[in-house]
Order: sequence, then C-alpha cells, then structure tokens
Amino acid sequence: MSTQSMVRWLEDVSSGDVAVVGGKNASLGEMIRGLSTRGVRVPGGFAITAQAYRELLDANDLRTRIAAQIDALHQGADLGEVGGAIRRMFLDAQFPPDLAQAVRDAYRGLATRARREDPDVAVRSSATAEDLPEASFAGQQETYLNVRGEQALLEACKRCYASLFTDRAISYREHHRFDHLKVALSIGVQQMVRSDRAGAGVMFSIDTDSGFPRVVLINASWGLGESVVAGKVDPDEYLVFKPLLANPEATPVISKKVGGKRSKIIYSDSGGDPTRAIETSAEEQTATVLTDQEITQLARWATAIEDHYGRAMDMEWAKDGETGEIYLVQARPETVHVHKEASTLRSYRLTGHGDRLVSGLAIGDAIAAGRVCNLRSAAEIDRFQDGAVLVTGATDPDWEPIMKRAAAIVTDHGGRTSHAAIVSRELGLAAIVGTGDATSRLTDGQEITVSCAEGDEGHIYAGILDYDAREIDLAQIPTTRTQVMLNLAEPAAAFRWWRLPADGVGLARMEFIVNNHIKIHPMALVRFAELDDDKARRQITELTRGHEDKTEFFVEHLAYGIARIAAAWWPKPVIVRMSDFKTNEYARLIGGEAFEPAEENPMLGWRGASRYYSEDYRQGFALECRALRRVRDAMGLTNTVVMIPFCRTPQEADHVLETMAEQGLIRGRNGLQVYVMVEIPSNVLLAAEFAERFDGFSIGSNDLTQLTLGVDRDSERLAPLFNERDPAVTKSIEAVISAAHDNRRKVGLCGQRPSDDPEFARLLVRAGIDSVSVSPDSFLGVKDIVAAAERAHHGQHRPGH
Repeated sequence: MSTQSMVRWLEDVSSGDVAVVGGKNASLGEMIRGLSTRGVRVPGGFAITAQAYRELLDANDLRTRIAAQIDALHQGADLGEVGGAIRRMFLDAQFPPDLAQAVRDAYRGLATRARREDPDVAVRSSATAEDLPEASFAGQQETYLNVRGEQALLEACKRCYASLFTDRAISYREHHRFDHLKVALSIGVQQMVRSDRAGAGVMFSIDTDSGFPRVVLINASWGLGESVVAGKVDPDEYLVFKPLLANPEATPVISKKVGGKRSKIIYSDSGGDPTRAIETSAEEQTATVLTDQEITQLARWATAIEDHYGRAMDMEWAKDGETGEIYLVQARPETVHVHKEASTLRSYRLTGHGDRLVSGLAIGDAIAAGRVCNLRSAAEIDRFQDGAVLVTGATDPDWEPIMKRAAAIVTDHGGRTSHAAIVSRELGLAAIVGTGDATSRLTDGQEITVSCAEGDEGHIYAGILDYDAREIDLAQIPTTRTQVMLNLAEPAAAFRWWRLPADGVGLARMEFIVNNHIKIHPMALVRFAELDDDKARRQITELTRGHEDKTEFFVEHLAYGIARIAAAWWPKPVIVRMSDFKTNEYARLIGGEAFEPAEENPMLGWRGASRYYSEDYRQGFALECRALRRVRDAMGLTNTVVMIPFCRTPQEADHVLETMAEQGLIRGRNGLQVYVMVEIPSNVLLAAEFAERFDGFSIGSNDLTQLTLGVDRDSERLAPLFNERDPAVTKSIEAVISAAHDNRRKVGLCGQRPSDDPEFARLLVRAGIDSVSVSPDSFLGVKDIVAAAERAHHGQHRPGH
C-alpha cells in the first residue's frame, strides 16, 4: 500500500475527497486550497485516510470480530458490554508496520514545517459515511488535544477509531439501520493552535435563531473551544452585519454581550488527561475575548467561506495566544435553516400570565409547556416521560435520545452555539440555555411554560399558560402604495420579523432599550461621583462592571440596541425616537430620583424636546446622541432616522437641532434626516414652520387625540370621549398631511389604531398618508386593510405624488 493511499497532506485534498479523508478533513483542505488567498488561515496538518482504517481492520481481523459482537447485540446482549468489547479490540490492535511508519513520517514532516520537535497536535475524527444525516452524525466521534510524540499520536489514533463504536454511535446507527462496517473513519492531525493561552469558539454565517442571513454570529470563550461547543460555559456573543463589512470606514459589530465565562479548558501538565478545566479570573469574566478588529476579521472569513460554499456555514475558530493569530479549525454546512420554508413565518404570542421563575438565552421563538423532568445525567433516561420539559446542567450527544422526546429544553449553562441550542433548533424545540440555576429552582413534576417569543431573553413561567401560534403565508401579503412599517421596541425581536415585507421601521422606541437593557438614569452615570444614594451606587457599580467610563455603558448598550433594529431592515429607513420618558418614569430608573422633579402632571410636564437642551438633562441627551452617532458613523448604519418627540414650538426645534449639532449629529450630514412627532395642536397649526426644520412628520395619534380633545387617555371615566376618529382629530390629521406634502415632506402615523380600526386606516389612505407603522403581529391585517382601501380609491390623486 502506497504512502499516498494512507496519508494525505491537507493542502492536497478538497471537498471532492470526502470518501478518501471524510467530510471534516475534506473541508479543511478545501479551505486551505480555495480560501488562503482571501486571508483565511487554517492550521497545517495531514489526514490519515479511510483506506488506512480499513487496513487496520483487515490486519487485526476486526471485521469478523465486530460483526460477531453486533450479532450478539441483535440477540439481546447488553449495549454497554458490546460497545466496550469492540472499543477494546481497537485499543489492543496493532498498526500494520507500513501504516505506522507512514504516520510517523508525516508527523516528522509536520515537525519540520513547524520548526518544532514533537509538536503538539489535535487528533480529530472525520467520518466518511455520507449517507448519514450530517448534522446528527457530527460530533459522535472524539477529538484528542495536546497530543505530543509519535507513540502518543498512534495511541490517539487508536482511541479515535475506537470512538466510532461508542454506545451512542452504535445506538444511532442501529436506529437508522445503517451497516456499522460501511462506516469508515479518517483522522485529521493538525498542529495545535495555542488557544489555551487565548480563546476559541464557534461562528455561524447566519443568525441561528431567526435564520436572518445578513449577520455573522460569533461565540467566544477563554481557553480551548471544547467548552463552547459542549455548552460548559456561558460565552461572549458578537453579531456582525455582513453588508457593511466591505465599507473600510465602518466597524459593523452591531452587538456584543459579555458572557460569564467562569471556567476555561487548558493544557494539563500531568501525565493523565491532556487537558483540564480551571476557573477564570474576575478580569477574564468581565472582559471580551476578542477585539472589534478580530471580530470583524472573523466575520469577513465567515462571509468568504459562505461565498465559497454557496450556503450558510457553521465554523469553529481558535486564537493562538503565542502568536496572536486566529485560525479556522472547522467548517461545515449550517443544517437548520437551509431546510425551512421561506414563504411562511410561524408566529407565537404568550396570552396567559404566570410568575416568572427563571430566565436565560432564548433559542428560537417558540413557546411550549409541560412538567419538569430535572435530570443530572443522561443515564437517568428511564425517568424521562415523553412530552416533559428536560431541565439539566448541559447536554452532549448522549442526551439526544431524551431531547427528541422533550417538549422543551432548559439548561444551566451554554450559549447559542452549544450542543443544547443546536440540537433543539434541529428538533424545532423551544429551549432556554445559560439560565445559571434552573436545575436548583425547578422541581420534578412542576408545571411550567417555556417562552422564547419575547426576544433574546427566554422566560420560564409557573403553570401551563395559554399562547397563540399561527402561520403567516408571506406569499399572500398584498403590495401597497402606502408604506406599511413596523413599530419595534425590543431589539432582540427585530430579526424575528425580517421576512415580513415591511417598508422599514416607523417607530423604534429608545426608552424600551433604556428601561429594559440599561436600567440606569443617564444623569446618574454622568454624575456618578455626586450620587448620594448608596443602594443606587451599588446597583450601578454591579451593572457597569468592566466599564471604566460609566457613561460608555449607556452609549454602548443603546447603540447596540438601535443597531440590531437598523440592521434587520437595512437599507430601509429605521426611525428612532429620542427618549420620551415622563419625569415619573425617569425617576423609576436606577439613580433617577436625584435628577427628576416631582410634577403634578408629568404628561404635560418636562418631557421630550424640552429636556434635550435643558442644563439639567443635556448631558444625558449627549449620551443618546453619542449612541446614534456610533450607529451611523462608526457602524455605518446610515438608514437610521432621528425623531424628536413632543416638540412644542419651532423655536424649541431650533434649540434641539443646535444641541444635536454640538454632539456631532448634524441634519443633512452623512444623509442624516430628522423627523418630528405630531402630538400637539401646535404641530398641526404650525406645520409649515416645522417643515422648514424637519425632514418628515410622524403622527402620534394617542397624544394628538388627548391634547386636541382635552381628554386624559388613561381616564376610565372619560374613555367614551377618547375617540381618534373624532372630526377634530381627523381634520387635524388631514391638515398636517396636506401641509407636509405642500412642503415636500413625508408624513406617517405610528400607533395601534389602524390595526384595531379598519375605518381609521381607510381614512388615512384617503387623506394620502405616506406610511402607517404598526406592531408586527398586526402587519398582515393592516396590509390587507390598506390594500382594500387603495383598491376602493384606485386612481385618486394623492398630494405630493
């Protein structure tokens, strides 16, 4: 047998050699050959071919002996005993002399290339059984790290071969009725990347939960990458917006979440296990593993790999702590969203209420309910009842038989690319990972509801709660001349709706991000040193850990929140309303009481535009402007439009625009548009003057109705008088639409009323409004209403068009 038939250098194989070197090695060779010119780095190494595996079988008469053990299994023998017997056969086997010599020679060649005696290598299995579903088969064999020396390499190879017959691998092939002796194993031997001294992780060229194709998702943790893949740590999570990677002036990292990263896997100095887990330092836990430059470099590689293969990809990367260089160590096709029907969108909405018990990272956007089955290990499979909610610390392939029978999955540890997350997506299950303490807080038999339909964060509620689930047929949504946009508040939900043919976002509510993600009053960050409230100081110190400049915590979180929404709808406009808290709402933020006056009527008090240029808040407004500037100028998301709420007079508009300009947000520069909300009768009566200062109008029908009719919208006693179709209100709307178009300005309406009242929607269409903006779950109904209204008035001249 020739050396070429036993050992192949990775650069000499490509994706057409799966039958020779297995899928994993073929992919590595394909990247080395096809992508090195685009800067993608892959560690060098060689493949021990599938033919070498067959030679080992024949030299040790293993085919007959394995077949006898499988026959015994079919006749009732214990799986554990059968698997153990077969694995011992491999560990006791002798390499044919020519095969052993070929492996030694290749290892010496690798040492010469690396200029290192006895280089440390990773020994990875690479299966050639193409008939098996790749996603489920992946990860069933073992990887051995930090292997040094010729004899250690040969022993690791035997352990790799033996792992083809783990109990779970045998069980899997039995379940799929696949001939055990038709599977062959190639082995990849690669120079180790010293990520034990830096970090490693997983990367997808798609958002794994929503299928949104225009981002790269990266998970990162300190040490070797096994901890991320196995879900043993809560990793960092980064999102990069692919369309702007080509812009040399942009850094399109649109989200960064620092994970707990409480442990890491490093090389072991002892003679036993080559790796060991240790606790990370407090500094490592609060720091990001990668810089923005490294994150964007990885994202560019992900895009290049996706382009090369022509499909979404799942990749593993590692950073060498000695050289500082980053490498790709694996790439395979993404297997979940490629099979999903793009013409339909399944939407879930929780309608029941219950106490919130536990929270974590939501995987997917489904809702499920059932009784808790809290298991410590997969060996407790006999305790699991079909349709229960599996609650455990973390999962690996041993858990898959249980996972397939579960209604939902909840884990203490893991990120979006952990085993539990990946398998739950493949199975279409609701899953919440990285809860921290679900196993200690949820008890066997307890009835719970698992909700992933509320954004990035998933929640577990007490009891079996009611929820709605419906299919939206995207092919049936009509086209309209009037733009139908979305109202969005939760950034994490933006990707969930990317398939809707919306015309952008008519209202992105900044205060939701402040209230739910930042939680701190901006002035309490600006003037933290002066803050007397000890409790608030402790809370702020805890929330802003890792941020020397506490104001940067506000700017960063706000910028990332806005960026996710802007990216989801790029290049369509995303209209971001600057903060519109009332003083009583601001006071409820951490540290807020010290900076807010007590007002008898906050609805008509110090809110909206009047705050932005006030000496008591302008430093807080400066943080809002810094965040918008970062989104537009640093990240490159210039589709963001700024909207000013509750602007009482044209003179106040001038003050606000001057204050924005002082912070680098200059109307017209870099395409910046600034809109004003129409909520006050003065906005209607002086629409022409406001049009000189702003690029567009957005009607807030709730406040406009309240202030036109003098009716408190929250008063139950006056509820019959609160009517957005009152002639005084509708004439105001018609007047502002006419004035806006006379001054070549666009005008829209953001509010729930068109969703609830078809006649109101028809009135807006007749008046010639440019856009309406509604909640995502109302989009389909409003599109139908608007289309019908346009058909009824076909051919009518619309002012300004």
